[in-house]
Amino acid sequence: MQVIYEKACGVDVHKDFIVAVICDSTSITPKYLRKRFSTFNNDLIRFKDWLIENDCQNVCMESTGKYYIPVYNALESYISNVVVANPKWVKAIKGEKDDNKDAKWIADLFKMGLVRPSYIPSKDFRILREFTRYRYKLTNTKTSEKNRFTNALTVGNCKLDMVFSDIFGKSSQAIVNIILNNDNFSDEDIISYINKKCKSSNEDILSSVSGIQLTNEQKLRINIVKDHIDYIINQINKLSEIIDTLVAPYESYIDLLCTIPGIDRNSAIGVLSEISNDVSQFKSHYRLTSWAGLAPGCNESAGKMKSVKISRAGVYLKPYLVEIAHCAVKDKNNSYYAKKFEKISKHRGKKRAYIAIARKILVAIYHMFETGEVWNPVDLASVETPILDRIKYTKNNFNQSFKQLLSLGLTSEELINLINQNATKLPV
Repeated sequence: MQVIYEKACGVDVHKDFIVAVICDSTSITPKYLRKRFSTFNNDLIRFKDWLIENDCQNVCMESTGKYYIPVYNALESYISNVVVANPKWVKAIKGEKDDNKDAKWIADLFKMGLVRPSYIPSKDFRILREFTRYRYKLTNTKTSEKNRFTNALTVGNCKLDMVFSDIFGKSSQAIVNIILNNDNFSDEDIISYINKKCKSSNEDILSSVSGIQLTNEQKLRINIVKDHIDYIINQINKLSEIIDTLVAPYESYIDLLCTIPGIDRNSAIGVLSEISNDVSQFKSHYRLTSWAGLAPGCNESAGKMKSVKISRAGVYLKPYLVEIAHCAVKDKNNSYYAKKFEKISKHRGKKRAYIAIARKILVAIYHMFETGEVWNPVDLASVETPILDRIKYTKNNFNQSFKQLLSLGLTSEELINLINQNATKLPV
């Protein structure tokens, strides 16, 4: 095999220290230099100087949790080629593992070009990621606390969630405050806070709060949960303000993403923070979808396909895209993805169809960032063509087409009118 890098350094990263091995392949017999450094910043600077002294500009390390990040930060502006690899691509053979051997193994693989690099965005987007991912976590926590709040009311025989679509709305929260802060409340107190636009009747609302069995201790717990929800919402608002400041230079990319059905500003920022505005690091949209964990798996042996399940990659990007897919399918202004979803779900099921739509959206994002064009699929016209113009009427498939039209919810009168309008297309 051909040596790609004549001088390559493999780094085995740990929490307290790193072990670095430089492989010099300029001569027939490779030479190895090994040195150990702590992960304190001043020692990482010594590590960087050691690499420069030995004229080594190619460094490879495995992505061990967050421990590789300080090492990467120390080398980023001084070493031209710093590669972070997934541990599964540089894992050593069992029984031949220790810190020195691991670093040497990484260097040997890297010099031959056998290590697949992981995608590391620029520092601006790495900082943006920290905020968007933290907001994502807080949003999940807020949802958990809201569920806990609802369950606490249910345990106390309070059924407000059955008469209000949103228990955290203005009317329902006013009623909850009366229950929590007043032991002797009357029906008039409850009715006075009910909005006139409320769909449920006053009798149903009063029935939902009659016979409540909440002790003082349970009320205290509900108040604590409520205060925690308010605190989380406040922190999310603060994060959103900082995120808006960070994405100000990239507003054009956010506007571009918002042209896709189902994408709003928050989801656009989330996707942008994960893949950045430079998709050239992915050689094709196939690499990007595989990196996001949305591409079918490849596990074939002896001519048999064993599994095509998607991978666990894209822990943060995949939920954004699946959420966008759900919204795109329900978009009433543009039925492109809804029709795609309907076609795929018939054969593959709804869950796989949502993944397929998420993948299609990510492919669209890749080409939009690459060309700078707004969302405009090449098959948009054919997908939006009325179904009667797309059906090939023959004697064999006429019955199937007839059933397909009925499944769309057409009445018998509408179906007769359509048949009369398209009588020339029907088989004789």
